[in-house]
Amino acid sequence: MNFLKSPQRISVVGTSGSGKTTLAKQISQRLRIPHIELDYLHWQPNWVEVPNDVMREKVSQALSGNAWVVDGNYSMVRDIVWGKADTVVWLDYSLSVVISRIIWRTFQRVVKQQEVCNGNRETWKTTFSRDSIILWALQTYHKNRRQYALLLQKPEYAHLNIVHLRYSYGVTSFDGDATRT
Repeated sequence: MNFLKSPQRISVVGTSGSGKTTLAKQISQRLRIPHIELDYLHWQPNWVEVPNDVMREKVSQALSGNAWVVDGNYSMVRDIVWGKADTVVWLDYSLSVVISRIIWRTFQRVVKQQEVCNGNRETWKTTFSRDSIILWALQTYHKNRRQYALLLQKPEYAHLNIVHLRYSYGVTSFDGDATRT
């Protein structure tokens, strides 16, 4: 099944390191619709978080169009994102896949000094600190899986087409087993 024939407002979710941004960019290019990365709306320079009310306003404005793909796991704006979305793509990969990806990505970003968002960069110091994105992925992996499984069953999200991807090989061709989980 090719799930990208009719969706126009797509939310891509999954644990940190699962490939949300990469997939959202590919969907954006394929469908020629805007890509909105929630990290850019949430993080100011020097890793300063915007207040929740500001974040909610920024997201509402960013999603005011008729077609978009957004990636991110911010519970403070989930009601806005999923309320406007017609499709949620849940990247639900194994812990080993997620951790290997996030370790590789983090080391690439640190070594190459790649910008993450708004001038922010990952450093060796943060990589090996309690603020490490790798540690964050480990700590939130199981909680996120349980949470999404429950959230996607809620009546307020019954309007959503759920694309639950458990294996990353299905993503390369944009084909997936669309299941209501």
